Amino acid sequence: MKMRAADAAVAILRAEGVSHLFGLPGAAINPFYDAVRKDGTLTHVLARHVEGASHMAEGYTRAKAGNIGVCVGTSGPAGTDMITGLYSAMADSIPILAITGQAPVAKLHKEDFQAVDIAAIAAPVTKLAMTVREPAQVPGALAQAFHLMRSGRPGPVLLDLPIDVQLGEIDFDPETYAPLPVHRPEATRAQAEKVLDLLGTAERPVIVAGGGIVNADACTELVELAELLDIPVVPTLMGWGAIPDDHPLMAGMAGIQTAHRYGNATLLASDLVLGIGNRWANRHTGGLETYRRGRRFVHVDVEPTQIGRVFAPDYGVVSDAGAFLRRMLEAARGRALPSRTEWVRECVERKGTLQRRTHFDDVPIKPHRVYEEMNKAFGPDTRYVSTIGLSQIAGAQFLHVQRPRHWINCGQAGPLGWTVPAALGVRVADPEAPVVALSGDYDFQFMIEELAVGAQFSLPYVHVVVNNSSLGLIRQAQRGFDMDYCVQLGFDNLHSPELDKYGVDHVKVAEGLGCNALRVTDPTDLPGAFARAKELARLHRVPVVVEVVLERVTNIAMGQDIDAVVEFEELATTREHAPTATIPLP
Repeated sequence: MKMRAADAAVAILRAEGVSHLFGLPGAAINPFYDAVRKDGTLTHVLARHVEGASHMAEGYTRAKAGNIGVCVGTSGPAGTDMITGLYSAMADSIPILAITGQAPVAKLHKEDFQAVDIAAIAAPVTKLAMTVREPAQVPGALAQAFHLMRSGRPGPVLLDLPIDVQLGEIDFDPETYAPLPVHRPEATRAQAEKVLDLLGTAERPVIVAGGGIVNADACTELVELAELLDIPVVPTLMGWGAIPDDHPLMAGMAGIQTAHRYGNATLLASDLVLGIGNRWANRHTGGLETYRRGRRFVHVDVEPTQIGRVFAPDYGVVSDAGAFLRRMLEAARGRALPSRTEWVRECVERKGTLQRRTHFDDVPIKPHRVYEEMNKAFGPDTRYVSTIGLSQIAGAQFLHVQRPRHWINCGQAGPLGWTVPAALGVRVADPEAPVVALSGDYDFQFMIEELAVGAQFSLPYVHVVVNNSSLGLIRQAQRGFDMDYCVQLGFDNLHSPELDKYGVDHVKVAEGLGCNALRVTDPTDLPGAFARAKELARLHRVPVVVEVVLERVTNIAMGQDIDAVVEFEELATTREHAPTATIPLP
């Protein structure tokens, strides 16, 4: 049947399972928006910034297996605004589709208004970036986009649609459209047997569970395999929640920042590491010499070029994480398996004894107490959302996560401003579960305008802002240069005297954007504030900000090796203000 290419595009989105769009209309993309309006089945969330739309699409995808978030914008700066979101999605293997408008095909080389080669700009941070130059190519381009996003290592795609291409009439039958088959490599039985042989020679093995397990929706298989083989699991930050925190085989996270003391100690005590769906990120490994010393490694990943990228494993398997785990379960059930009772007992003992102190009554508030009270206030159904900074690091050290996709975190890219729009995307994907975002003051300020989206579209969640007005990680990095330069956020304003030099009044800004907000300066008020925030979100159906005014301190750098971090933590836990030594800010 005859229809505009824009109408065909919307029909394909619907056929591929898309139900929500995040974006901003504009001249060059208006034919597409007209098609969305006429179709009437897609829900559109109007962002305040196109980068915000891209992060909303990320949050939407990350919240639920099978989701693909779609962000939409016009030509020129809308596409360039999406680049940070595309980079973030590419780095963390998150499929999102970016759709941009474009100048007419005949004017692409004439420096037309807002005409930019967005496909060339986006190419390094996407699996495919394409300007579609013929209306009849639109269906095939979209089919290929969804095929690539879902196949192999997942990732984002950008399709750029010139306005005349959108308006062009084509022959297309939506009733006969079918998605292309998805391709994911799968481990063989022989490879699974080889891995089991290697595990059989180890006395103290651990499984490092990466985000690929979460992406593959294979967390149930991970826990089943760990229980069958009696092997402790060390999740990466992106894999946190793949095994519940309270499971006996959850051995803690390892690394130089987002780690548990007992997780680092267990990793260092191991003799074989089976990494599944992980990429040996530097914040997990620290110095490779220390990380690798005295242990062998098996690496399983869906992307062939990931094997050996950071270091050469003793054995590598190219496979989707879910397919590998299922193959391992098949092979392991037919074997006599060694007993690892003593090794598991040691790991459980470490987990029970190497805990950090969290209860402090100091005013201004110490960050440890914030996370202690968050654990009490927010239950296992809570979906936490965070991006980067001391707030994220402390959150990963102290919070408890019991389920997959309940710690939703931007990993490799870590852009400031990610948290607000990503939390909104999570809320759209899961309208029922409690959503709690966690930001430092600077991350919160980067895209604070997106709070208005939550107010406009009734997307309630609780946003905990831990405010030390310090730019902590940046200050920490500057100490190597013996400087404290351009990192002052505070200024005199209309705060009460005790809040001078903390800068922006986040409570007033949030209220001005249509949200509710509370400020906490005393730790004994935290339980009441969190309870009140949950109630306000329920009643008013808008985001609720809880700003917690912290002591103005930052962490001392702890070194690049896990053993150095463990040594530092052993010293720190003997001090009054565990777990990390701190020094006052100017």
